[in-house]
Amino acid sequence: MFVKQLYRRLGLSGCLGLALAVLWILLSLLGPVLAPHGPGEIVDYEVFLPMSAEHPLGTDYLGRSVLSRIMDGARFTVGIALAAASLAALLGTGLGLFSAVSSKAVDESVSRLMDALLSIPNKIFALVMIAAFGSSIPLLLLITGVTYTPGVYRIARALAVNINQVDYIQVARARGEGRLYLAVSEVLPNMVHPMLTDFGLRFVYIVLLLSSLSFLGLGVQPPNADLGSLVRENMSGLWEAAPAIIAPAAAIASLTIGVNLFIDSLRGRR
Repeated sequence: MFVKQLYRRLGLSGCLGLALAVLWILLSLLGPVLAPHGPGEIVDYEVFLPMSAEHPLGTDYLGRSVLSRIMDGARFTVGIALAAASLAALLGTGLGLFSAVSSKAVDESVSRLMDALLSIPNKIFALVMIAAFGSSIPLLLLITGVTYTPGVYRIARALAVNINQVDYIQVARARGEGRLYLAVSEVLPNMVHPMLTDFGLRFVYIVLLLSSLSFLGLGVQPPNADLGSLVRENMSGLWEAAPAIIAPAAAIASLTIGVNLFIDSLRGRR
């Protein structure tokens, strides 16, 4: 019954996207435990082996299990992206609500600051910060979270300003309710669904940004590796069409496509 209701609500593409998203979340949580080998364990002296029963996704450039490396690396790609998207959502939504219910001078000041941050290209900002402070997981989380905060702010502020003009908000303001009450109890509940949709999109953007940084060697550093790092370190297997480079690239694609399909199904049926 539940499956039928879910299918009616999301459709085929939405259910497929939800299944892929849940799969990657489970892999990020349980992957290191369920992996058949350790992420750094040499399982064969032959490198770039094809798929087989013993090694379902072959071996990488050092003879390590690609399946185990992907299952271990998912926790970095999914974990950092979820944490960074949550940070951006909290900061952007909070600032957007604050601006919408504050005075015009405060609104203008915060908006101009966000516009200035938004004008800086994401990758340029990330490269400058990494060059200055070095690459680490906390820094990657902070960079990606701050980078996407202005975009969240613009959407949250636009929604909050529109909601702030409706009749029931004017009634609450007339009966003497404070700005904090208006923002949290009246405005925020009515912008939850659009902001959740935006959260999913920011998650996808952050996954792609992290993967591109790791592909350049500036993301998650050895001995750890995320999905982007796995593509970079196995580039020499490209000429052999080795699963070691195809599998992590396909993993990134399935994660981003799955989340996008799920988000699109929600937007179409809201």
